[in-house]
Amino acid sequence: MNFNKNKKVELHIHLDCSLSYDVVKKINPEITNHQFNNEFIGSTCSCLKDYIKCADRAVEIMQTKEQLELVTSDLFKQLKEDNVIYAEIRFAPLLHLKGGLSSTEVVKIISQITKNESSKTGIEAGLILCTLRHYSAEQSMETVNLVNDFKGSNVIGFDLAADEAGYPIKNHIKAFKFANDNKIHCTAHAGEAMGPESIIETLDLLKPKRIGHGVRSFEDPNLIERLKKENIHLEICLTSNMVTKVYKDFFNHPIDKLYKKNLSISINSDGRTISDTNLSKEYSMISKHFMWDDNDFLNCNINAINASFASEKLKSKLLNILNS
Repeated sequence: MNFNKNKKVELHIHLDCSLSYDVVKKINPEITNHQFNNEFIGSTCSCLKDYIKCADRAVEIMQTKEQLELVTSDLFKQLKEDNVIYAEIRFAPLLHLKGGLSSTEVVKIISQITKNESSKTGIEAGLILCTLRHYSAEQSMETVNLVNDFKGSNVIGFDLAADEAGYPIKNHIKAFKFANDNKIHCTAHAGEAMGPESIIETLDLLKPKRIGHGVRSFEDPNLIERLKKENIHLEICLTSNMVTKVYKDFFNHPIDKLYKKNLSISINSDGRTISDTNLSKEYSMISKHFMWDDNDFLNCNINAINASFASEKLKSKLLNILNS
């Protein structure tokens, strides 16, 4: 079944995990299709660490104003082709300083090109700034302060990403407290490389309103009830969970069970290039394996809008578009 015509919402997409071959070729004309497939697509990933290595390759060519603009414009082209009406695009500003840009300049560049592309394509979009698991407390604070500095722009949230299993959460508690104290919207990756205990720790110590992935919550019935009671939204990335080997096949993935538990969930690509996917492909896989229909996808997109970091006015506009 073809889902290209379905209007879609994406809350969990990493800019540095979504570079098309076309844009990489523009930045590095020497690259071949074979090299791109080997270095940027995660078909040989054995775990989350391998997935992140593919993103590292992309980050290398995202160090100048022109490169950041090209990559962001390219993502909007992909979103348009996928019939996405709203996206929250995330990136870690401190990864893009090797060419001499400051972290503030990085955010300004991506914020402006996002605004331009949003106006051009009609796709509403917000930006989420990521701190990373291996960052120091100071780096986390620098990142959350950037979110605060850009308050009122299209920078709308704060996230904790990267190697969940390799690094503890303690370096990021202060930054998330600052975010919550300053009414900054928060999400955090958890329950992907580690089990439900990671989600519980994240909720207890960081207090986000959304969890990136969170699929392993299904292993703990008490956690499922807590997620429902606290209205915590899960940003589900199905194919990504196959690529990182969280689940061995689609039939073992708990998305259908989580949906039928009436949790607030959304469907996301995570990294369009590394996972070699888009939302139309995700919908097709879910329809094939779990027999979802258009109404089920609409419900998830409504969940996504309600859980988004958009303004209430924009939420109302987007819900009208989805229901039209």
